[in-house]
Amino acid sequence: MSTIIYPSPIFGPVHSRRLGISLGINLMPADGKICTFNCIYCECGLNEDYRPSLPRPTREHVAECLEAKLQAMAAEGQLPDVLTFAGNGEPTCHPHFAEIIGDTIRLRDRYCPKAKVSVLSNATMIHRQAVHDALMLVDNNIQKLDTIDPLYINKVDQPVIPYDVHQVIERLKAFKGHVIIQTMFMRGEGVRREGEKESVDNTSDAFVNPWLEAVKEIKPQQVMIYTIDRETPTQGLLKATHEQLDQIRDRVIAAGIPCSASY
Repeated sequence: MSTIIYPSPIFGPVHSRRLGISLGINLMPADGKICTFNCIYCECGLNEDYRPSLPRPTREHVAECLEAKLQAMAAEGQLPDVLTFAGNGEPTCHPHFAEIIGDTIRLRDRYCPKAKVSVLSNATMIHRQAVHDALMLVDNNIQKLDTIDPLYINKVDQPVIPYDVHQVIERLKAFKGHVIIQTMFMRGEGVRREGEKESVDNTSDAFVNPWLEAVKEIKPQQVMIYTIDRETPTQGLLKATHEQLDQIRDRVIAAGIPCSASY
């Protein structure tokens, strides 16, 4: 079973397939996971298996630790390419997410002005005005949209709060292009806890066609498609093939939207 629980509030730097040398900022507790999704492919495991006992880091603690790490990296002559909000759950759930973004931009400008600020999010909190406004300030506002099929979302992403994908698409459109869409493509049959096997393949035209139409409506600055890279908590999941990802990538590019594929 996957058990990658990240330190908090700062981890890395790590090499990201999509972002380069990334210094991670984890706004969740250091001993568990808090997320509004419960994705069956999550490298951090399922929510119910890693319930934390520690609190989230405070805004002040995040800023102190980030500044100390950037000072140390500057002294070593190895500054990050990107400061990435990720880790053990949904970063925009932090009650002071907007203020932390402001602090991070200030510290970035002081210590590593060439670095980008990125947020990896599942788009469940973008209806909050403060979250929307903060995401408009970051360089890479990366929002998940695995499919527009509600049954697939409930089976694979498993939202733990009310989630209407059509409302989410409208809120993604409200970024006016200042958004990057990130989508996980995979194959296989997920073995659920009840012992049932269900297809998790979202690479067929039945899934890709409506997803691509939604992407065209959102008009993002970029699309990032990827597949499984690490151990997953649910058995039976398979990587999408290079050929499948390349075909999807080429369709997005043909629609006039930059797209990268990570294998």
